[in-house]
Amino acid sequence: MLGLRLKHLALFLIVYLLLTPPAFAQVIETVGSRALGMGGAFVAVASDSSATWWNPAGLAAGPYVDVALARGMMEQRTGLPARRETATWFALGTPPVGVSYYRFRLTDAQPLAPTAVDAGNRQDEVGRVPVRSLAASQLGITLVQTLVEGIHVGGTLKYLRGTLRSGRDDSMLRASELLDRGDALDGGNSESKFDLDIGVLAEAEALRLGVLVKNVLEPEFSNPSGSTLMFERQFRVGLAVDAAKAGGIPLTAAVDLDLRTVATASGDRRNLALGVEQWFAKRRVAVRGGGRFNMVGSKDRTGTAGGSLSLRPGLFLDGYVVRGGSTDDRGWGVASRVSF
Repeated sequence: MLGLRLKHLALFLIVYLLLTPPAFAQVIETVGSRALGMGGAFVAVASDSSATWWNPAGLAAGPYVDVALARGMMEQRTGLPARRETATWFALGTPPVGVSYYRFRLTDAQPLAPTAVDAGNRQDEVGRVPVRSLAASQLGITLVQTLVEGIHVGGTLKYLRGTLRSGRDDSMLRASELLDRGDALDGGNSESKFDLDIGVLAEAEALRLGVLVKNVLEPEFSNPSGSTLMFERQFRVGLAVDAAKAGGIPLTAAVDLDLRTVATASGDRRNLALGVEQWFAKRRVAVRGGGRFNMVGSKDRTGTAGGSLSLRPGLFLDGYVVRGGSTDDRGWGVASRVSF
């Protein structure tokens, strides 16, 4: 009798672990109107208030004041796994300090493993896939220090408060419908976490080299059902060339590379990103383009385009679109920005 109970307990634990979605990382390419127009090649550029997200050290080489209010969305919604990331954010950056507030929702729907349900539970669980959503806010304080001329370091101390919700839904629904239902999940308990981003920026005339370590403390959110979501530590380097500083046209070209693979809701990811930005009409109009390439997993390919329009001196309207293949990232974003 005891042996039979132990077998049932072991089977229950195996089924539970198979049914519990694994922890996934938040991707860097969630925030930034200029950054995402350039394909996510921004760690070495980071010359506006979104440096509070992309590279805290970038504030040291940015404008005297940059303030932005923005909204964006990125998703993969063709088949499972599927994910959606929406973000609304405010950021203020000056050379010594920055303040930022990000409000985001991360939602995913995962396929159900065929071995995940035993015969006793098959009637209740067959055809129902795991869906979950994290609604979180992040308040950040960014401090920057110049070590020697042309070399800057910075850090963003982050306070996060979030609620992770999970459930199951009909696997016959389209991925976009599952994500909509995930966004509408309610309940759950709020958790508070602290985290830290660290950045380095080196400048030498037209060249800029950036290094970013994101989510240093790897905060993790969970709920009573056993579902977890971790903001996995990420490492990225970037190189940018500013042609204007070499006496050329106002064009910046950049490349970013992830140094480690991270698990995301749509699979493993380690990106190579390329981007360009050129200003026209005495810096009243900008055009951007880029692309990023996942070098592991499904090898996603995504193209981006964006631009800025100066409505009046110092006031800009930014926008971008992201388009990949049927299973790649797709998204959009807009921002209003004051910079001088």
